[in-house]
Amino acid sequence: MKVLAVETSCDDTCVSVVDENGFVDLSLRQDQDEIHSPFGGIVPERASRNHSRHLLSLLDQAFNKISIEEISLLAFTSRPGLMGSLLVGSVTTRTLSELYEKPVLGINHIEGHILSPFLWDKEYQKKWSFPYLALVVSGGHTHLFEVQSLSKYILIGKTLDDAAGEAFDKFARFVGLPYPGGVYVDKTAQKGECSFSFPVAMDRKGLDFSFSGLKTSAHLLLQKVDVKKHRESLCASFQDAVVRQIMNKLEECIHLYPDYKRVAVVGGVSANSYLRKKCTVWAEKNSIDLALPPLRYCTDNAAMIGYTAIQKYLSGNFSKDLSCSANHRAEDFIGI
Repeated sequence: MKVLAVETSCDDTCVSVVDENGFVDLSLRQDQDEIHSPFGGIVPERASRNHSRHLLSLLDQAFNKISIEEISLLAFTSRPGLMGSLLVGSVTTRTLSELYEKPVLGINHIEGHILSPFLWDKEYQKKWSFPYLALVVSGGHTHLFEVQSLSKYILIGKTLDDAAGEAFDKFARFVGLPYPGGVYVDKTAQKGECSFSFPVAMDRKGLDFSFSGLKTSAHLLLQKVDVKKHRESLCASFQDAVVRQIMNKLEECIHLYPDYKRVAVVGGVSANSYLRKKCTVWAEKNSIDLALPPLRYCTDNAAMIGYTAIQKYLSGNFSKDLSCSANHRAEDFIGI
């Protein structure tokens, strides 16, 4: 059984075909980095317009490789995200559903990330199972979940202000790096040393995150130093502060939930090379089975949407009347 999935929640247009076992038959992606780079961030109207341009082309590519007769289910990202971008994926996928008389399911983007450790392909495979702890760390979210089973997720920690990815992107603009900022902070930091001191929000008990103080501290410091001269070390120091807070919370998490020996770190920021290195060392030290998906399944992708959809379909949780639609909010998903 196979699902054709579409992901258009932000600025990446993605199409994938996945089976019920999590095997990714096909994964296509078109970014918009050049389109948004002159503005230093995503322009929502431009994002939705370019989804309209890219999505049909990607679907044509998909149907050149896989027949619609092989597809049993269609899926799209329904929330959260940019409303215009979500609507492009929603309307297109629901139209295909009506045209080919296939069931369709709208999927929460965050839930897709939570289940991304189950994805595999010819080059990557990792055995994974419930239950586990999941850290979803991205441009818009830094959340910790207790993942008990399919559709049974308990939110145990979240950012109180900026998400980690948002902090990276803002800092990138502070030091004059291009969009997408987080990627360039990572690359630039690899050439520098942690020679500047940035605060880490360690005084908060529990599993909530906070990056606004770090952002403010960085803004104040950059007014006092030669940014161009010290850009590499500034990036390394800022990145270290973000990652240290994340690792502190992961450490606290396994102490509060000692029965969990599996931890997944997912979302766009989990592609950060420094974070991946720290997580790997931490997991080995604490005898944790760590799921750290390859970069193609960390950043926005339709494979995670497809896998989540097919699991829900098999459990009987799917739309028969095309009532599922797009919504930029995520409150229907365990109170985020």
